[in-house]
Amino acid sequence: MRYEIRVDGQMSDELTTAFPELDSFVVPCQTVLYGQVHDEAHLYGLLVRFQSLGLRVLEFRLLPE
Repeated sequence: MRYEIRVDGQMSDELTTAFPELDSFVVPCQTVLYGQVHDEAHLYGLLVRFQSLGLRVLEFRLLPE
């Protein structure tokens, strides 16, 4: 499954390295991360990682294959 995750604000390069399995780009006022999520445990692990880094997730979206 491929997901797109939108985070509030512009993440620094250092913060994006906390998500090596995801690619990212910046749009006005948001950082967009996207990539393969292997299973539900991986998905929840990503959410915990965002939360532990103090990042506000605005949207989690499943992308078409």
